[in-house]
Amino acid sequence: MALFMDAHTLEGGVTVADVAAAHQADLQTQGKYGVSYLRYWVDEAAGKIFCLVEAPDAETANTVHREAHGLVAEEIFTVVEGT
Repeated sequence: MALFMDAHTLEGGVTVADVAAAHQADLQTQGKYGVSYLRYWVDEAAGKIFCLVEAPDAETANTVHREAHGLVAEEIFTVVEGT
């Protein structure tokens, strides 16, 4: 499994509560795709959301978002955890 950081931008801002609900939907959907959404970060005013996810590939990670709530990432980066 690879580790990815994805980035979303929602015009007009976003609330932490809305992102928490979307994350819960990801957690309920991820198992059938072999994906594990680990953490997320939110900039409410800028409408930015960042998700850390372990997945077989970037497209499978986005498939979970698409099915769970429809908010797919605009960008997905392969990352390596530092110490």
